[in-house]
Amino acid sequence: MSYPPHYSYLSLLHDLWSHVSRQRRIQFILVLILTVLSSLSEMLTIGAVFPFIMALTSPEKVLAFPLLKPVISLLSLHTTQSLVLFLTVGFCLLALLSGLMRVTLLWASNQLSCRTGSDISIDIYRRTLYQPYAVHVSRNSSTLISGLTVKSNAVVSGVINPVLALISSLMMLVAILLSLMFIDYQVALLTLGMFSVIYLVIIRYTRKKLRANSAAVTTELTFAVKALQEGLGGIRDVLIDGAQETYCKTYQAADYKMRRAQANTLFIGQCPRYLIEALGTALIALIACHLMLGELGIGNALPVLGALALGAQRMLPIVQQAYASWTSILGNQGNLKDTLALLKQPFPEAYGQSVGAPLGFTQSITLNQLNFQYHEAAASVLQGVNLQITKGSKVGFIGETGSGKSTLIDIIMGLLEPTSGSMQVDGVEINALNYRAWQALIAHVPQTIFLTDATVAENIAFGVPRNSIDMARVKQAASLAQISEVIETWPDTYHTVVGERGVKLSGGQRQRIGIARALYKKAEVIVFDEATSALDTNTEHAVMQSIAQLGDNITVLIVAHRLSTLKTCDRIVELKNGTIHRTGSYSHIIDGQP
Repeated sequence: MSYPPHYSYLSLLHDLWSHVSRQRRIQFILVLILTVLSSLSEMLTIGAVFPFIMALTSPEKVLAFPLLKPVISLLSLHTTQSLVLFLTVGFCLLALLSGLMRVTLLWASNQLSCRTGSDISIDIYRRTLYQPYAVHVSRNSSTLISGLTVKSNAVVSGVINPVLALISSLMMLVAILLSLMFIDYQVALLTLGMFSVIYLVIIRYTRKKLRANSAAVTTELTFAVKALQEGLGGIRDVLIDGAQETYCKTYQAADYKMRRAQANTLFIGQCPRYLIEALGTALIALIACHLMLGELGIGNALPVLGALALGAQRMLPIVQQAYASWTSILGNQGNLKDTLALLKQPFPEAYGQSVGAPLGFTQSITLNQLNFQYHEAAASVLQGVNLQITKGSKVGFIGETGSGKSTLIDIIMGLLEPTSGSMQVDGVEINALNYRAWQALIAHVPQTIFLTDATVAENIAFGVPRNSIDMARVKQAASLAQISEVIETWPDTYHTVVGERGVKLSGGQRQRIGIARALYKKAEVIVFDEATSALDTNTEHAVMQSIAQLGDNITVLIVAHRLSTLKTCDRIVELKNGTIHRTGSYSHIIDGQP
């Protein structure tokens, strides 16, 4: 889902909170309690400055102070030296305690925000992987990658961390102001009023700019990731065509706009600090002059000035941190919206349920009046398809590009759901609740084999943990795929690392490892979608002979443009304009024999 521009930030934060686990919510409450305790320690530290400096300048006034007499009597602090020593030790302990509390709060806040970010990231990844195949083919992967990596990280550093910092800063600010008001409420209120007016004016005039920067960062980030993916993903064509500068310019344009918006946001967040520090210094000087020239005199003014100076020294960074947190939160509004949209991806109906035993398949796959279109406004890809595939048969599919072959195969594999009509396996209709039990019987060999940057054995036993791989099955599958002899000539044999996307292998070797992967699964239905297109004629013939000898219990579906691939098929299905044009044996369809 996408969020409308007028959607309030509080509503966005509420949506984010709804995705936070119960464990993290409890931890948030504990951090809030720690924030309150840290604020109280800060208040006590600033409040202790007044009697500490008073004891240094006029200890007799402290000894005569009515409220302190019971404490002085209890601790036998009747001399100036003992009083000063006690207050010095007490003030130092309070300062150390306050610092320790703030360090603890900083550690807890960072740990919590990072763990929450990790929860969010894996939740997005899980939801994305569980989306239907139709959703995946309809959107750009760069949007997902930027959301999973950069944008979710930006939500941690630019929203969650600043929210915690903002709450902490506000509580600290209240504690400091209460301490200053106890010492001189007029000065405290004057300071609060001055800082509040300055920051409110800045906020008023920067809010729109921050939102514009947020939108620019979100948009340009996606473009930058897209340029990276396309440039690196098609590196062979880029090198051959000499298109390096074209992709560099595309990336540079998006990257520069994104970083300029980020720089503007950082400037808006940090620039008030220097103005406020200058005004704060001037304010302290004016207050000092006022107190010195007033009735208090130097002796009575020093404790007040000391407390105010310490309060200002603590308050100015906290006020700036609160403002910087606000600008960061607002500046990452776009990233937060995109992250929440990914978090709202629905899980399938069968999510969380055990796949259970594979679906029973002993008779046939039946397609009844099957129709399919990718969305309501799109043209129909398949229309009124009726087909029965007997278990153990080997069926080939042919047709011009766009005739619907791949879409039909995707429906048979349970990747796409028919718009209307049905697909049944032994009379059981395949739907959103049982498609995983059906897919447990299927192995797929596509035209372009996806290989991970792992060993040959790991790629053949794709998705199986390394310590659970059955090497005997791996070798048997490699032998059937006509790749075992090649693998065994390599120094590391089945432990050879193939490189990213199998870059260290030839096209034919990648294809045969893909075929071996399907055979390792020991599936009852094997689908070859242009799977032998990268093989030479002799190797293809050997592979197809191996497949033909798999047994009568294996159903093989083959999509091919090279007609010789289909010679071993029992039946050929020709599609035309989304319908089944004709069916028959190889000799009937290809050779034209009756």
